[in-house]
Amino acid sequence: MVRKEYVVEEITKLMSDPSSIRNIAIIAHVHHGKTTLTDSLLARAGLISKKSAGDVLYTNYEAIEKDRRMTIKSANISLGFTYKSKDYIINLIDTPGHVDFGGHVTRSMRAVDGAVLVVDPVEGVMPQTETVLRQSLKEKAKPVLFVNKTDRLINELRLTPEQTFERLLNLINDVNKLIEQYAPAEYAEAWKVSVEGGSVCFGSAYDKWAISKYIMEKNKVNFKHVFDLMAKGEAGLAELQEIAPIDDAALSMIIDHLPTPTVAQAYRIPQIWHGDLTSAEGKAMMAVDMKAPANIVVFSIMYDPHAGEVAVGRVFSGIVKKGTELHISGRSATQKIQQVGIYMGQDRVLVEEIPAGNIAALIGIKDVSVGDTLGEEVIEPFEQITHYSKPVVTKAIEAKDSRDTSKLIEALRVLSKQDPTIKVEINQETGEHLVSGMGELHLEVIETKLRDEFEVPITTSEPIVVYHETIESPAGPIEGKTPNRHSKFYITVEPMPESVQKALDLGQIREGKPKGQVAIEAMIAAGLERAKAKEVMDISNNCMLIDTTKGVQYMNEVMELLIDGFEEAVKDGPLAREKCSGIMVSVEDAVIHEDPVHRGPAQIIPAMRRGIYAAMLTAGVYLMEPKQTFTVNIPQDYMSEVITLLQSKRGQVVNISTDRAQASIVAKMPVSEVIKGFSNELRGSTQGRAIWYYEFAGYEKLPRELQEKIVREIRKRKGQPEEPPKPEMFLE
Repeated sequence: MVRKEYVVEEITKLMSDPSSIRNIAIIAHVHHGKTTLTDSLLARAGLISKKSAGDVLYTNYEAIEKDRRMTIKSANISLGFTYKSKDYIINLIDTPGHVDFGGHVTRSMRAVDGAVLVVDPVEGVMPQTETVLRQSLKEKAKPVLFVNKTDRLINELRLTPEQTFERLLNLINDVNKLIEQYAPAEYAEAWKVSVEGGSVCFGSAYDKWAISKYIMEKNKVNFKHVFDLMAKGEAGLAELQEIAPIDDAALSMIIDHLPTPTVAQAYRIPQIWHGDLTSAEGKAMMAVDMKAPANIVVFSIMYDPHAGEVAVGRVFSGIVKKGTELHISGRSATQKIQQVGIYMGQDRVLVEEIPAGNIAALIGIKDVSVGDTLGEEVIEPFEQITHYSKPVVTKAIEAKDSRDTSKLIEALRVLSKQDPTIKVEINQETGEHLVSGMGELHLEVIETKLRDEFEVPITTSEPIVVYHETIESPAGPIEGKTPNRHSKFYITVEPMPESVQKALDLGQIREGKPKGQVAIEAMIAAGLERAKAKEVMDISNNCMLIDTTKGVQYMNEVMELLIDGFEEAVKDGPLAREKCSGIMVSVEDAVIHEDPVHRGPAQIIPAMRRGIYAAMLTAGVYLMEPKQTFTVNIPQDYMSEVITLLQSKRGQVVNISTDRAQASIVAKMPVSEVIKGFSNELRGSTQGRAIWYYEFAGYEKLPRELQEKIVREIRKRKGQPEEPPKPEMFLE
């Protein structure tokens, strides 16, 4: 092994040559072998021994990852290689495969130009396989395919060479169908993977062998020879590793088939940055110009007990070094970089400077968030990073000792900065900290970190499901009066068109106040009428505020307060005090008092909020519950028991497929049913033989017969009167 400092020294010599750089992520469904594959690349770079590769799981350095043998956060590492007599840097991100930690994958895709998709051929394309590939293609990160655990087809399924080859070809076709479906139109064909093209490897990351077109040609081996050695098991392994070394196969595929920053930024910048491409900064970023002012996008926040927050970002132009002054998007003041470095797994190694095309760790930039644009000049911010999943499970967390409350608050602040998919709120009635995450495992990891890393003894509640409130039909105009009765606002509400909601979910329309013609065109493209799109004042919680008034005096002066009232209303709906979603609120007319004393925040905000509540209740408010797509793999003998169990939990079976003695059942399940001991029941009904996966499937209307019961339960838990309010309560 060689010292990290030596590796970094060699890497820094290559950073100014974009043709030597590859920025990649390893992506896959959970337990398909990403970190094991990463180990072999680390061994090739000399950071760990080849013998320990696959066991050391170097990028799973957190204690909880080692305990579970599961990646729960993205890990960055820069590696130096020599390939065909030329030196290269691979800036690699090992990403999680579990759906609860999918936000890390989403954020990592902003930093990379290519992705190695790892698939287990026995399980095939799983829900999270499709999700991570879709995330990669959305950011225009080109994929290649590593089919891992190929030996399982022979050793477990007992397939013949012909059946094995057919299975592998079907898997490649399945991946290519997804690429065709999700890739940008101009790359739908060009980015398909193939054995003949060299963009596919078959192998076993744990046993450290892989075969590809490059290996076949270089070492004069063929698939039959590899199959024969696989069939011998341990006896053929040494020869297999010699004639088909995994590091050769993976490295050649990455370097030959994934793009350099110069190639990638030319087509990625127009996708992720909506500024003027003909401007100096636009041209500089598309050309990876190192002489231009620096522009960086932050995709990760790391926490260092000594240095504090460390912003990790992709440098798209210029050079960052100690003393560089950067603007944070949306703020006028600049901040000075104190140190720059690169991550080598858990270690951060300081370097002099980091040029465009690389990934940089920046120390000294305060109050920065994931997705922020940093630049020496003020530029149009990059497109916001949109997470596919939403927090659907909440727990109330308190410090056991009230003296640790401030310590708990600081720990939660750090964790929510590192992982923006964590949502933290304070329950004003109880003073509890409500922490929302993607699932039970996500919250379990947060609890473990609070106890172990931050050393805060805590108590937690049972999991609570996060519902949304929306409306059934239009209503209004409803009169919202200020408490002093001097001003009146006439408010209508209507359900948001599905196409607009979908565009919001996908990040095609940004939350916040729409800025410029680009934002208006995005709303029109999603199906909103042009006249309405021009009148949108604010977007919050997937709800829109529209000002359709004409010639109302003082309207401009109270608009900010109306927006505040709107945001308060949709954050905390009238039915069960849950967040609202999919509602368009319009102010159609207003009578506003001429004296500023009578139209301050204490008057305008309540008038707006109460008017929206009354309009929503008049329209008919109902709850939306989160759903998950649940995939269960079981022996066929247990099919009927599992289907009965799923249906007893309000699950809708959407697909059943069989392969030999195995069955795969896909069902859409309410999250509320899944968190109530469902896993134990599933294990019990299958004698522990079920393997299951899930992914977020959006929000759907809660069945009418459950509405009243759930609403009353939520209101009681939140300290509200159990009886839901009537519109008249907000019209007095």
